Amino acid sequence: MPELTPAYQVPLYSRIIRPIGKPIFRAIFHLLGHIHTSGQENIPRGKPYLVTINHISIFDPPLVLAFWPEMLEAMGASDLWERPGQKHLVRLYHGIQVHRGEFDRELFDKIFSVLQAGRPLLIAPEGSRSHELGMHRAKPGVSFIIEKANVPIVPVGITGTTDDFFQRAKRGERPTLGMRIGKAFTLPPVEGRGDERRESRQRNADLVMEHIAELLPSEYRGYYKYVKDA
Repeated sequence: MPELTPAYQVPLYSRIIRPIGKPIFRAIFHLLGHIHTSGQENIPRGKPYLVTINHISIFDPPLVLAFWPEMLEAMGASDLWERPGQKHLVRLYHGIQVHRGEFDRELFDKIFSVLQAGRPLLIAPEGSRSHELGMHRAKPGVSFIIEKANVPIVPVGITGTTDDFFQRAKRGERPTLGMRIGKAFTLPPVEGRGDERRESRQRNADLVMEHIAELLPSEYRGYYKYVKDA
């Protein structure tokens, strides 16, 4: 992991709000739907790691944050900080802003400082919401983060969090939401230079998504439909 990154601290207001908000969001999810979680024994508790998820809709991060047994740091697209309602939640939680399509040295420094502080971090390798069941191909940036951070990766397959989840819940359907946690793993070293190195990073990013795909039903695998069941 890179050295001499700035020390990471969660503001006092977030340290107060998080343990209050977590059970509230769990209760809301239980009220709106049926919640199925599994694989919590695979979490390497008490140490830094990356939680990697498939990203269908805005409901994915709150679901994981609410039901994860440890407090996670979380990344989110910068536009969330401008949306009514959502901007207050991400600021109170002290989320980490991601400016899509940009190389953001400050962002990478913050990510590495989170992990150096011994905190687990939630990340979506697809880079944005898919708005459909099938996964999109991962961005190679996740491989760069993992390469530099040198921490375990915990894959998580999420089901049921479609864009219409809230509307269906309001109609009384109580959709089923699933969170299946896989075994932690590490990636092979990135090799080569130039194009070869970029291709190596993409292969590793795809490997992360393949681990997630193994935890999902076939209709959720999208680009990674060739992956077999775990």
